[in-house]
Amino acid sequence: MSVRVAVVGSLNIDVVVRTPRRPRAGETLIGTSAGLFIGGKGCNQAIAASRLGASVAMVGRVGRDAFGEQLLLTLRREGIQATHVVRAAASTGLASILVGDDGDNSIVVVPGANGDMSPHDVEAAADAVTSANSLLLQLEVPLDALQRAAELARGAGVRVILNPAPARALPPQLLGVVDVIVPNEHEARVLTGVDPAQNPAGAARTLRRQGIGVVIITLGGRGAYLSSAGVETLVPTFMVQPVDTTAAGDAFCGALAVALSERTSLHDAVRFANAAGALACTRLGAEPSLPHRADVDRLVK
Repeated sequence: MSVRVAVVGSLNIDVVVRTPRRPRAGETLIGTSAGLFIGGKGCNQAIAASRLGASVAMVGRVGRDAFGEQLLLTLRREGIQATHVVRAAASTGLASILVGDDGDNSIVVVPGANGDMSPHDVEAAADAVTSANSLLLQLEVPLDALQRAAELARGAGVRVILNPAPARALPPQLLGVVDVIVPNEHEARVLTGVDPAQNPAGAARTLRRQGIGVVIITLGGRGAYLSSAGVETLVPTFMVQPVDTTAAGDAFCGALAVALSERTSLHDAVRFANAAGALACTRLGAEPSLPHRADVDRLVK
């Protein structure tokens, strides 16, 4: 079947620096490598969904600079519709990422053009949003733009998937138009006040009481906790040797959107997303680590 995914979100350039470990306050370390990569949660999730077989439309903003041109060229190369990516006066978003030898990372994001995204941008892209099977949202663009996108999607019967990252408190009106929410442990703790490392079921139930039908809490190496009507289960992940975890959550979300759009069962969709997230940990950088369909299918089997 034809799978269509719309992504409303951020597009960044990532400056990735590897160090033996992340520095303490006031400390200077000598890094081992550095590189520039395509990034931004929205862009990462769009590329992930496209590589896994979906027809993807990206809605976002970049600057009228070399980084913005690089992002647009990448989207087109990946087969992603970029008609609704606005070239703005502000600079393209930038993320500074430190990666330790254990694969964990620390990230600082400068939103740039992403911070100027508005409901008007979303209205201009209404056809892409309402014709999709699933809409992917994250929190690196203003909430009023996300709210409008979710309302348009909900009105058209399009599944709304929210990855609440970076973590922040969210208004009830946005949560009320979300079908599936995919926080990590930190994000779930911020949204619920419950520690999902100790009590994933409690954190999931707290979110479902806010009107969200499906809650999927990613738990790193443990897998993902799935909670929906009649289903409460931990779906184990696939064991890999981590190199860089930067885009693992984005690979997970892109894969989940594709699998659910293919009408895969919830459990199998989470397992498929676990495989994509695991594979994304095995390479340095966001965009280079996002896996292709054949690799994910092979790991799942």
